Amino acid sequence: MISFAWQNRLENQAEERRALGRARSIQPASGLDFCSNDYLGLRSDPRLAEAAAAAARAFGAGAGAARLLRGDSPLHQELEATLAQWKGTEACLLFNTGFQTNATLLPALLGRGDAVFSDALNHASLVDGCRLARAGGTHVGIYRHGDIGDLDEQLSAWRTEAPAGAVALVATDAVFSMDGDAADLPALVEICDRHGALLLIDEAHATGLLGSDGAGLAQHQGVHGRVALVMGTLGKGIGAFGAFVCCPEALREHLLNTARGFIFSTALPPPVVGAALAGIRIARAEPWRRERALALAGRLRQALGQPDQPSAIVPVPVGADAEAVRIAQTLQDRGFDVRAVRPPTVPVGSARLRITTGAHLADAPVEDLILALAECLPHAGDNT
Repeated sequence: MISFAWQNRLENQAEERRALGRARSIQPASGLDFCSNDYLGLRSDPRLAEAAAAAARAFGAGAGAARLLRGDSPLHQELEATLAQWKGTEACLLFNTGFQTNATLLPALLGRGDAVFSDALNHASLVDGCRLARAGGTHVGIYRHGDIGDLDEQLSAWRTEAPAGAVALVATDAVFSMDGDAADLPALVEICDRHGALLLIDEAHATGLLGSDGAGLAQHQGVHGRVALVMGTLGKGIGAFGAFVCCPEALREHLLNTARGFIFSTALPPPVVGAALAGIRIARAEPWRRERALALAGRLRQALGQPDQPSAIVPVPVGADAEAVRIAQTLQDRGFDVRAVRPPTVPVGSARLRITTGAHLADAPVEDLILALAECLPHAGDNT
């Protein structure tokens, strides 16, 4: 039982969410998928299911323990070696989720007197990682979204007062999950080199989708192997589950000993690891998948009058929370699974539809969605 006071508080907060148009509920999948992160269409690929089944038969349905106890397997080691080679780093460490990874990384790497500088539109997991690092005495600087000059000024100002031996880390999404735009990694690599800072990039929405063999935005922008910390996930483009950090061997050893989210979590289940290995192999061997996902997103942006971006995420600005929900429901009623994104996921007043494309989609449904958007949104069809 919960107390009367708690019950009142919960009811009041729920009523406030409903009044603002921000009440959330879990909606089952229905209609054509225009909202998941299954960019390469691998989630339902039978080859991943077969690899998962083979791994379950060989190593069991669950890991049974954390990696440091008895949860390791040859599959975990193979996946880490595969990811390190793919991302162009010395080593790799697996985690269970992207949120866990980012929330764990920063407090494990930084301490009192150190600093982290985070893009203003970074994912919530990096935001929470910064908060945890701040609790340990780390300076946290938030630089304007994509503003290299602002970052440079903040790094310079911090350096003048930083204690001897203090380290700085710059954290950024590679592809930003709500806007679909990309960080300028060459500029960030240069500024981090100049200031002696580590660079952490979150390639959750770039892994499998960008680069000559799908390795991500660093490969796409020509800085492959030059980023100290490359974080990514296996449940989006790769179609499985899990997360990872690719990094120098010394950083892996440090994380293995200090990252609480790794130390105190049961390891990824072997079937998930087997599926992820299969997903990576397919992603690298079948470039048509990323080419198709990006081409369909480009077609949507063209119809909406938006500039092209290196991602399969197409935001449709609406503004008012309730209006975004209404339009999303209208599209769902017509068979398009499009979802509304509202605060606190995005800033107040910037509610939107977050549309995604994937290799599993045919041309006709995309054209049908464009027509439906033209009916729901003013000026949406002006560029069709």
